[in-house]
Amino acid sequence: MVQPCVGIWSDKCSSKYGRRRPFILAGSLMIAVAVVLIGFSADIGYILGDTKEHCRVYKGTRTRAAIIFVIGFWMLDLANNTVQGPARALLADLSGPDQHNVANAVFCSWMAVGNILGFSAGASGNWHKWFPFLLSDACCEACGNLKAAFLIAVVFLTICTLVTIYFAHEVPLTAVDQLPRLSDSAPLLNGNEQSSPNIVKSELNSPNGSNDNYGYQKDVNLEISKSIIEENHSESYYDGPATVVVKLLTSLRHLPPAMHSVLLVMALSWLSWFPFFLFDTDWMGREVYHGDPKGSLTDEQVYDQGVREGAFGLLLNSVVLGISSFFIEPMCQRMGARLVWAISNFIVFACMTGTTIISLISVSQYSEGIEHVIGGNSTIKNASLAVFVLLGFPLAITYSVPFSLTAELTADSGGGQGLAIGVLNLAVVIPQMIVSLGAGPWDALFSGGNIPAFALASVCALAAGVVALLRLPDHTNSSFKSTGFHFG
Repeated sequence: MVQPCVGIWSDKCSSKYGRRRPFILAGSLMIAVAVVLIGFSADIGYILGDTKEHCRVYKGTRTRAAIIFVIGFWMLDLANNTVQGPARALLADLSGPDQHNVANAVFCSWMAVGNILGFSAGASGNWHKWFPFLLSDACCEACGNLKAAFLIAVVFLTICTLVTIYFAHEVPLTAVDQLPRLSDSAPLLNGNEQSSPNIVKSELNSPNGSNDNYGYQKDVNLEISKSIIEENHSESYYDGPATVVVKLLTSLRHLPPAMHSVLLVMALSWLSWFPFFLFDTDWMGREVYHGDPKGSLTDEQVYDQGVREGAFGLLLNSVVLGISSFFIEPMCQRMGARLVWAISNFIVFACMTGTTIISLISVSQYSEGIEHVIGGNSTIKNASLAVFVLLGFPLAITYSVPFSLTAELTADSGGGQGLAIGVLNLAVVIPQMIVSLGAGPWDALFSGGNIPAFALASVCALAAGVVALLRLPDHTNSSFKSTGFHFG
């Protein structure tokens, strides 16, 4: 619900600080609070009475800490969406149509930098040694590592937010400039055009010197403009989240026909991505390293080693993501966005299939007790890291091409950037909910483990590639560079 609401509200925002920056600032502050809650959840639970035993001794459930953690995690997800939508929209606002693809490449490269720093933090188990004061009776080594990494992240977030707010100069919406923009979402929300704001604006900006009643007419037009602004504000800007989402869902039929294909491909793509995002490090700990977080001390240590190796794999994935982002525009110019996106999904299909095969071989060898004898352990680990690396390229395309296609296909629909990204976000969060709710029962049907989820992900990736080839428009080959929204 967050991105569509924030997108529409930011499209209509008339703050003197701009449309996007107030939301970016508010979301960043929420992120800082959320990660502090998550990092210190064990300490807060300890204070609230979870237990008085030391964390090295107590192995029971910490209910209060878990509640604080869930609240912080929910707030973090909400805050991330509050920042990401306006940040994407601000990027498009500042770059303009001719620089839209380059701007997306830069966006992906900075995203890769953040991922590299974050996964580097996850790959290290020494934070508690560098910041020993973060350890407590409720928070041992693993918890201390988490707290330190989050606090460093808050510092980076603060610096990046201040840079964005200071250097990204936005032109605030004035009363007259706001008139056509207030109805930007009309074709997407209501399926019809609202022409009166444009008429009023043209009358205000085109005085007729021979008209003796011009002064009177101007006053009347100003009154009409004020009433239109108030009416649109009451209908759009101050709509509650539920109202905005209901309008958004019921208006999907008014999107350009090709946009429905983009949403379908996007949904199938993310159905293939989310099993990897949710289970990648757990997969490394269980299927590749054969550890068990609930087993013996040795099993726990082996599992933790696999998880850290998975974080290292994600770091390599982010490096490839950053490098690949600069090749997307030339590829789209030469091959067309449709083919580029389809190829990326076929690569995901190959990687997810490879992940399934690697898991089956690894589990089979381990169960037969010959893994260490034939040296398959090292080979399996290297093959697993190779999958992480290869997935960096299609991930760069997933983070860039769908947004450029959306901007191009909806440019003539009157929707603002915030609204368009909110619509596209529906094709991301719905698959996320499906995978989150269905992955556990699906894996349970096949005796647990992550293999069934990865097998299903490969099927979805193949379907996404086929749908992209068959249903996405082919005209993007020549006009892919002419993207971005046109504001009246």
